Amino acid sequence: MTLVAGVDTSTQSCKVVVRDAASGALVREGRAPHPDATEVNPHAWWLAFETAARRAGGLDDVAAISVAGQQHGMVCLDEAGEVVRPALLWNDLRSAPAARDLVAELGAGAIGRRAWAEAVGSVPVASFTVTKLRWLAEHEPDSVRRTACVCLPHDWLTWQLAGAGRGTGAPLEALVTDRGDASGTGYWSPSTGTYRMDLLERALGRAVLVPRVLEPTGSAGRTPAGAVLGAGTGDNAAAALGVGAGPGDVVVSIGTSGTVAAVVDHPVADETGLVAGFADATGRYLPLACTLNGARVLDATAALLGVDGDGLSALALRAPAGAGGLALVPYLEGERTPDRPDASGALHGITLATLAPDHLARAAVEGVLCGIADALDALRALGVTIRRIILVGGASRSEAVRRIAPAVLAMPVVVPEPGEYVADGAARQAAWALDPTRAEPPEWPSAGYETFDAAAAPGVRQRYAEVREMTAPRMDAAPAAPAAPAAPAPGSATGPRARPVGSGA
Repeated sequence: MTLVAGVDTSTQSCKVVVRDAASGALVREGRAPHPDATEVNPHAWWLAFETAARRAGGLDDVAAISVAGQQHGMVCLDEAGEVVRPALLWNDLRSAPAARDLVAELGAGAIGRRAWAEAVGSVPVASFTVTKLRWLAEHEPDSVRRTACVCLPHDWLTWQLAGAGRGTGAPLEALVTDRGDASGTGYWSPSTGTYRMDLLERALGRAVLVPRVLEPTGSAGRTPAGAVLGAGTGDNAAAALGVGAGPGDVVVSIGTSGTVAAVVDHPVADETGLVAGFADATGRYLPLACTLNGARVLDATAALLGVDGDGLSALALRAPAGAGGLALVPYLEGERTPDRPDASGALHGITLATLAPDHLARAAVEGVLCGIADALDALRALGVTIRRIILVGGASRSEAVRRIAPAVLAMPVVVPEPGEYVADGAARQAAWALDPTRAEPPEWPSAGYETFDAAAAPGVRQRYAEVREMTAPRMDAAPAAPAAPAAPAPGSATGPRARPVGSGA
């Protein structure tokens, strides 16, 4: 039996799965937690990986490994390959003013948004790497001077697996990434398959190295033990690979965040900024809308009500659809879709009848799902055809989420058996790296799916739309910066360009 390993280095933890390369059958698995913070020393990811791999029975017998990771995180390395400062993660919103500035620099309002969408398929928001580089340039000039290379979490961990810092001294030029993760930086174009170095330098103020972008079947080399290293990818692209999503499928994941990602055959660019025009891990594209507020909203509501997840689900299912007009706008951590990083959550429609635990539980579930429904509408507005919704993530295990989702989303949802979909996708990619002549990743038998359906409840979304904009600013939000003057369009920046690692430029 040939074994492959998939690694999910996520926001909250590291998961490792070992599977049979031919059948996809799970052989063993392990996990370890990550620090609970929005900026993290990358070496914590390596320590968690070592623990997870040990708990998975070790990886000495695997033929290939691929790493999938949380997108957007900014990892800065100096010329010796040492970490310059803790990595800023996707959910660190201190770069919100930088995002506004970068968009405005390419033109006021819609002009700037259109310029970015045409350049890289997406309009930068606070989660994107490019905005974190601008924050670094404005607040930590010493860190910028020390930075020789910028990469992403999955790039860094793959590099470590290739031997960096563990005796073999893998150079910065060995850093690689893939098109799926690169498309979330804000300085790589899915439509052209090239870096926009002018945009990176605009953000950081100087040229630095960036990882070489591998094709889906590309290899990052081998581990010291001889295992083939797959290209790796971002967590959303890996999840799509893990559940076997194809064109026409939309993967709705409700975990730390809520994401809606569609598999399509053509690049997508949305100048409104609601949809990010990402690439996937197979050579296709993955337009995605993301909400910052997913399962944590449900966890917070359960804690407030003094119940666990099952108790929250039971309460929510006891209340009527629409919760009697009680509507929760769940922007507890700001919001990305729509782009409102400074917003806070709000509860509307409180009456003597609705101020009850079951109504609040229902409003929390419906509020999260209404955010997902808005994201689906944004995809449809770009011409994306949705034939099937695949519901995954921690919240997909909630009976209330499963049963209420079809009513709010107005179409059935299919829920695969619980699993580590991101790590599974990475494992499937690792198996593909063993046979790179294949046009598509290996076909593994699909896990069992359960389909949930319900009568549509349009009143829930109508009520949500009435109150969605009525939120207060966060008390800890950064003040909005004044709009920057317009500057030349993308591609016209002067001076030395940043260059991809190994480009020889």
